[in-house]
Amino acid sequence: MPRFTDFDFGVSQVMGYFHQDWHHDGDDAADVVARQLAASCDEEALALRRDARALGNLPSPTLKVLWYAGADYMQKLEWLGGAAEWTRTLVRLCDARLSAAKVRSLTGADVEDGTACLDAVLAEIDAARFLDPEVRAALTDCARRCTPDLAFRVLLRTMMSTPDVSLSPEQYRRLEAVGSALQYGEFVVDSVKYLVEQP
Repeated sequence: MPRFTDFDFGVSQVMGYFHQDWHHDGDDAADVVARQLAASCDEEALALRRDARALGNLPSPTLKVLWYAGADYMQKLEWLGGAAEWTRTLVRLCDARLSAAKVRSLTGADVEDGTACLDAVLAEIDAARFLDPEVRAALTDCARRCTPDLAFRVLLRTMMSTPDVSLSPEQYRRLEAVGSALQYGEFVVDSVKYLVEQP
């Protein structure tokens, strides 16, 4: 059974909400997410809640690194109570969205956490030498202490949010292989294809 979407999802999708013009989408970061959740399917809220709960395994300094690395224009986390509180806010927003209806649990590929791909995900984090060492360390912690699936999606998001990134064709093929093993839809890894070096 395929995943519920062909596109990005969960925390990495939320990081993508914070682009240059995100202020047009809500009064503050929580409002932006709440509005998106209100218009989303149950699976999107379930996937986000699952990711946010997993991020709760990380210390606030590591979370701060991940949020700033993955979001182009993240609101100052201090204004949101800090990185750990912001992550808990996401869980509360999902709980509020899901309380309004009878919701089924995630099933099939949507419960895949990527445990079997841990070594491959860690290798791709290590290979992303264009990322700051602090970011690679935070992604490694995420892969080990949360889920490899979450760390891999955040890795892809940080690639898009980091200036002057280029991927070799071989590197992109490896990313595709990991995405395939994680049963992602066609546009998850494809979102970084534009970064591949042209011959």
